[in-house]
Amino acid sequence: MDVLISATALAECLSDVRLLDVRWTVMAPDGHPAYLEGHLPGAVFVDLDADLSDHSVTGRGRHPLPTAQALQASARRWGLHDGDAVVVYDDWNGQAASRAWWLLRAAGVPDVRILDGGWAAWQRLGGPVETGEVVPEPGTITTASLDSLAAVDADAIASQASSTNALVLDARASARYRGDEEPLDPRAGHIPGALSAPTAENLTPDGNFRPPTELRERFGKLGAGQAPVTVYCGSGVTATHQIAALAIAGYDAALYPGSWSEWSSDPQRPVATGTDPA
Repeated sequence: MDVLISATALAECLSDVRLLDVRWTVMAPDGHPAYLEGHLPGAVFVDLDADLSDHSVTGRGRHPLPTAQALQASARRWGLHDGDAVVVYDDWNGQAASRAWWLLRAAGVPDVRILDGGWAAWQRLGGPVETGEVVPEPGTITTASLDSLAAVDADAIASQASSTNALVLDARASARYRGDEEPLDPRAGHIPGALSAPTAENLTPDGNFRPPTELRERFGKLGAGQAPVTVYCGSGVTATHQIAALAIAGYDAALYPGSWSEWSSDPQRPVATGTDPA
């Protein structure tokens, strides 16, 4: 599976791909002003909260997945057609763009890649930039079915985390895993049995994904390849970055979309703290 495209490679095929700009971070969720100030030529802005989540759903965490119908409507608004090659990027080391990558892959779009290093890599390259809004002609894409959605619910991940035949990875920062702090969700800690695997460790100092050999070594030490892998984070966004890193390393993984925001909101669910998974 080709997950990434470099800024250099993208510059050589810029007119042949559909570009989606997914500016979003936890602390600055409205990336639209930054997009208007400068983006890759032809890139369409994607609102992670409005387009890649369904906030009408309750009890499923801070970023419930959109329906297949809603995702298809968004993809058509972005100007996508069946057969298009799609490149997604952000200004957060791919951690928001990976949500779009994962959803489009799950919806059956075969050729969607993450710009390695994102907006920063494009700027370092000195690639062309434009300002203002891009409003494309509506697309006709029909593949947004989510038929291949690799996702699990809270009961499934509880069973996996307590099993010796499955691997559950917590993609949040180590301090949140340990329960030292919890700035966003009701309780601090982690799902009992989950292993800590922060997404920051997927990256080089310049914000690119680490090479496949290094990622294979990283995830192999955690147990990938020996058991099915499921990933969660705070609300199902940065966990998709982990899934992308696992894919680069050659491992398949499922997503727990509700993630810690759903789990910690249910007082019936147990919580572990400290460095011990259990």
